[in-house]
Amino acid sequence: MLNIHISKKLKVRAIVIIALAAAIFLLMVLADHPLFIERYYSEGFYLFICHILHPVFNLFPFSVGDILYITVICFLVYALYRLIKLSVKKQFKQAGIFLMGLVIGLQGAILIFYLFWGMNYFRPSAGERLNLRDTNYTTTALKAVTATLIDSANACRARLTSADLLQSNSDIYKTALRAISKLSADSVNFRTYDPGIKSSILTPLLNYIGTSGYYNPFTGEAQMNYQMPVVERPVTACHELSHQIGFGAEDEADFAGFLAGVGSHDRLLRYSAYHLAIAEFMPALRHRDTTANNELKLRISATVHNDFKAERVYWMSFQSKAGILSSIFYDKYLKANNQPHGLATYNRMVLLVMARFGRRVHGS
Repeated sequence: MLNIHISKKLKVRAIVIIALAAAIFLLMVLADHPLFIERYYSEGFYLFICHILHPVFNLFPFSVGDILYITVICFLVYALYRLIKLSVKKQFKQAGIFLMGLVIGLQGAILIFYLFWGMNYFRPSAGERLNLRDTNYTTTALKAVTATLIDSANACRARLTSADLLQSNSDIYKTALRAISKLSADSVNFRTYDPGIKSSILTPLLNYIGTSGYYNPFTGEAQMNYQMPVVERPVTACHELSHQIGFGAEDEADFAGFLAGVGSHDRLLRYSAYHLAIAEFMPALRHRDTTANNELKLRISATVHNDFKAERVYWMSFQSKAGILSSIFYDKYLKANNQPHGLATYNRMVLLVMARFGRRVHGS
């Protein structure tokens, strides 16, 4: 009788696994049709998800997504223990049933991930949506824009007061929310619904894996590393809120965060946005013209230079094998989700900024 019950469980779970696999396959088929994704998911179903998840989870002062991840990690540790125990006892059918349950759980998580947010990876690019597809900029134009960004960063940094640099995380988050809401009001392409951002409970871990923040697709929460250098926090908050808007790709979220930052009247946020832009543009310029890069390095003010140095020292103090492994994992994750350049995708924000501002600055 027991064997019949076990066999029935195995069959039922096998059917569920096949059904879920088919559903995931169907989603991946749809992922090859970006216009369909844009119309029916990003501008349709995803907005429905936003209207449900965002206001509900904004009610919690802490990160529900962090709690969810901690719970899952604890369960996986227990699952490994149980599988080993069942195998040692040679209860292989029970182990098989349990393992199939884990597979079903993983498949369910994959489905929820893509339905709740992940399909945004497969919508048309921001360049297409914003008509910013001109990537044939010259090195001269790149140098001109980089110089302008450096001058803007220098000027913004000079205006900062000690009070600006001592802002609480709560004030930084409020400023980021105002900036994103302003961007949303100015353009339908940046429309946001009940935005919210929280300090991550997992910040000590985020430090060691070199992460400044993350977006939780299961709860719709934007999470922040609340301990990193203060000049990084404002634009990072805007970056994570841009994911909440539906900007999946990292370069696109950086671009949206940059636009929100430079459009703000808050001194710290404006500087944070230009600070990010310099960090993106200088390597791009160095790749094309090392002489121009070295020339513009001298243009960066001592105070701005010291901020970059403090930033490097902070992250270097947490460098570990865990950080290297997480970078490899995240690189693979990005490549699997329509970002073939992996971690280099972050640096491709330059293309969008040049398409929007390059000709205007260069005067062509």
